Amino acid sequence: MPHKFIFFAYGIALAIALLEAMLIQRTGQSSFSWKESLTSLGIAIGHRISNAIFGAISIASFSLAWEHRLFTIHLDRWWAIFWLFLGIEFFYYWHHRAAHEIRWLWATHAVHHSPRHLNLSAAYRLGWTGWLSGNFLFFMPLCWLGFHPIAVAMGLALNLMYQFWIHTELIGKLGWLECLLNTPSHHRVHHAANPEYIDRNYGGVLIIFDRLFGTFTEERSDGRIIYGLTHSLRSHNPLTVVFYEWGRLFRDLIAAKTWRDRLRAIFGRPT
Repeated sequence: MPHKFIFFAYGIALAIALLEAMLIQRTGQSSFSWKESLTSLGIAIGHRISNAIFGAISIASFSLAWEHRLFTIHLDRWWAIFWLFLGIEFFYYWHHRAAHEIRWLWATHAVHHSPRHLNLSAAYRLGWTGWLSGNFLFFMPLCWLGFHPIAVAMGLALNLMYQFWIHTELIGKLGWLECLLNTPSHHRVHHAANPEYIDRNYGGVLIIFDRLFGTFTEERSDGRIIYGLTHSLRSHNPLTVVFYEWGRLFRDLIAAKTWRDRLRAIFGRPT
């Protein structure tokens, strides 16, 4: 997407996140940490730099799939846009689920789950190593099927933009919309470290694939939600947060005695 639009979107996001912080502190509806939010901002800046450096890997991969496409799907019909949207949702669900179930992907995604408070600043706390984890591989089939790489990239960007507003505790349940959309209530469950909530609600814009594939859990009205990783990470150093899970993975890999243990350290479930 054009750089001017990206900077404009980040500026709007920062302004809204600041407004939310002021509302949280004024109402006392939930807790807020300025240190944690500033860490998220630092990580967001690093994420943009990482994309600028390594984004060519995703572009080249999408272009390769496009060159060998089965069809050419033009977006001049509403049904083509609908199927692109639904396709992005489908592959996003499986990518997001894999990022919770495979350590190599979790090492990047864990950065997003590291905040111990859920607010809008957590939305842009994104890992720098998606190119290394291979996140782009999950969306290459859309280009292979016939959607133009630019359309897929823009669709993914819009998907992430939608998810910005669901990182909050200030918005309650939204009635019938809870049946179809990924809402703040559903996403609070996703970020929770409570045992009954772990690895649930993977959707992007929609929640229908979670309901279809058995990973949906509704937020309960009783009980306090605990956010953050299941093991202690209290650093506010962006570098420490970004590479913390990679360090744990490689320590386990070095300590492994057999190839089975090495493969488990890389591709097994996060510990």
